[in-house]
Amino acid sequence: MADTRMAVIGSGFGGLAAGIRLQAAGVRTVMYEARDRAGGRAYVYQDQGFTFDAGPTVITAPHCMEELFALAGEAMADHVTLDPVRPFYRLLWQDGTRFDYGGSPESMRAQIEALAPGDAAGFERFMDYSRQVFAAGYEKLVDAAFPRFVDMVRVAPQLARLRADRSVYGAVSRFVKDERLRQALSFHALLIGGNPFETSAIYTLIPFLERKWGVFFPRGGTGALVQGLAGLYKRLGGELRLSTPVRHVRLQKDGARTLHHVTTDDGEEAFDGVISNADLHHTYDRLYRGTPQADARRARLERMHWSMSLFVIYFGTRRKYPGMAHHTVLFGPRYQEMLREIFHGPELPPDVSLYLHQPTVTDPSLAPPGCESFYVLAPVPHLGSAAIDWQAQAPAYAERILAALETLLPGLRQEIVVKRVFSPIDFRDQLNAFQGSAFSVAPRLGQSAYFRPHNRDATIPGLYIVGAGTHPGAGVPGVINSAKATTRLVLQDLGVAAEAAAS
Repeated sequence: MADTRMAVIGSGFGGLAAGIRLQAAGVRTVMYEARDRAGGRAYVYQDQGFTFDAGPTVITAPHCMEELFALAGEAMADHVTLDPVRPFYRLLWQDGTRFDYGGSPESMRAQIEALAPGDAAGFERFMDYSRQVFAAGYEKLVDAAFPRFVDMVRVAPQLARLRADRSVYGAVSRFVKDERLRQALSFHALLIGGNPFETSAIYTLIPFLERKWGVFFPRGGTGALVQGLAGLYKRLGGELRLSTPVRHVRLQKDGARTLHHVTTDDGEEAFDGVISNADLHHTYDRLYRGTPQADARRARLERMHWSMSLFVIYFGTRRKYPGMAHHTVLFGPRYQEMLREIFHGPELPPDVSLYLHQPTVTDPSLAPPGCESFYVLAPVPHLGSAAIDWQAQAPAYAERILAALETLLPGLRQEIVVKRVFSPIDFRDQLNAFQGSAFSVAPRLGQSAYFRPHNRDATIPGLYIVGAGTHPGAGVPGVINSAKATTRLVLQDLGVAAEAAAS
């Protein structure tokens, strides 16, 4: 194994976690990142003293990250501080209802008694169901790969007992009747790119996961967590090459081995294998283009259901907005109908539901004194489901979103001093995201576990996948656990003892 070298393409959370695990196990790696900073979609923009996290900002299951530092005999707390976020989310509806989701169970019960008294007992039953799904779907399966159908057969009885064939919304609806509460308990599917009416009920585990471990935000922003992981990777001896996009990977048979020749603008370099944290479709369509197995995989991927895209506005204000929550969800007047239009097109919905991130609630250092840093995102159709001319429509759509926010943030548009817009076109062109999808393959039942693209490619020897497109899926815990599942396969293939591979 001393002569083995692996390439890691992409330095998102999945790539960093995979690189750290391999380096800790004694496998040498080189990590390629197309952008000038590590993080992949967890990029950071800085403008006039404002800091904007471009990607994930809801951090849960911190033990996943602590475990990576422990592999090197370090403590994450010595490098990264995670501050708790309370409430987890503030939920707002058009009728003026406000619900502070998260915090103590007592606070949740009290709010439900006030919002929908008849649903209090149903909510408790739902949380017990969420606990059971968590035990079966997270604790047992989240870092397990499914390379063979028999692996799926083994867990099928558990999934059938928990009715994973139901949708998230369908499962929630069995326990509570109030429509606002149904939305409050099902919107989490959107955080991993799924339609609550189509996403497998196995993802109802998220409410219990949040209750068990909490919701956090890294001091200094998500970018500070990325830098902490990148620093760990380099301390373990990993080589991180920034501003070095991979153009192509060429396969070469070398006896029993298959070498992967990675081509960048600096030349070509041979590796024993590749772990790709790049966009799943981009991996097969661009990086391995011309390889017959990759061309066949690309065609199959294009027949799958993909997650929605996002329209994001990053903005900073010259004034403070006190009394706000860190995470706010503003539900539009329609729920199921709007989600159907977002996930299936063919047009942009006439109304909006929004997620507002205001990190300066928790960390004021992310904006100049007396100012606030925000981003707001609206889920929108990906480029394959709606023919929207974003070049033409983006300015007006951004104005529409900011106008909608003024009910919450008075005089907002006059207070903005910096602004940046990121549309589905940017997801496609800057992140190589297929059809501008923000979360890769959608988390439907028929696209989960064994039926999701595998952590180890079955037809290209030495190609492994991490990130949102493989098992277990999107979200920071999902992506980091994908690296655990994948590197276990890598180490097993390299002949490392099973107990070492699982560490």
